[in-house]
Amino acid sequence: MTTPTRLYLITPAKIDLAQFPQHLEHALKGGDVACLQLRLKDCSDDDIRKATKILMPIAHRYDVAFLINDRPDLAAELQTDGVHIGQDDMSYDEARRFVGDDAIVGVTCHDSKHLAMVAGEKGADYVAFGAFFDTPTKDAKARAIPDILSWWSELFEIPCVAIGGITHDNCPALITAGADFLAVCGSIWNDPRGPHDAVAIFNQKIAKHQTP
Repeated sequence: MTTPTRLYLITPAKIDLAQFPQHLEHALKGGDVACLQLRLKDCSDDDIRKATKILMPIAHRYDVAFLINDRPDLAAELQTDGVHIGQDDMSYDEARRFVGDDAIVGVTCHDSKHLAMVAGEKGADYVAFGAFFDTPTKDAKARAIPDILSWWSELFEIPCVAIGGITHDNCPALITAGADFLAVCGSIWNDPRGPHDAVAIFNQKIAKHQTP
């Protein structure tokens, strides 16, 4: 039996620490979540430190791994569960030296089988493919198709993450293609029903479309 697809939440690029912890609590109460990535942009290191010290304990109460985007140095300093790096960030080898052998290091691989295989051979804990759909969260450098998830999951044991514009409506194709994780941001935090219901609906979609 295949491993069920799980949710991988990404924070907004800017958050209000007076309100976001409550939003996060609501999201994590909505259903199964595997991971939370702190992805803050245009902020100071101290802002990242403060956000981590507030949000990581919340994630851990729900047995959710806490990762920092782009910054292996801060991930090591703050003893997070790991780091996510892009192709333009620090190299995998450098990131691994910062965070150590026991931490998670995930790598963006866009729509490239070659980049994914290189990351896997080096020891990445997961590879991330995307963007699969249009997304306002960031300027996507590539457009992936679900077939790359099927190809990867059939050949490799390292988990794959689908990212980019994923919604309740378009996620079934990624689930059936073999995504181990669905990385979602706006579809959680901007859902008018609230983050609790947004997470719950994603989990319902996963349960419905998961390949036995």
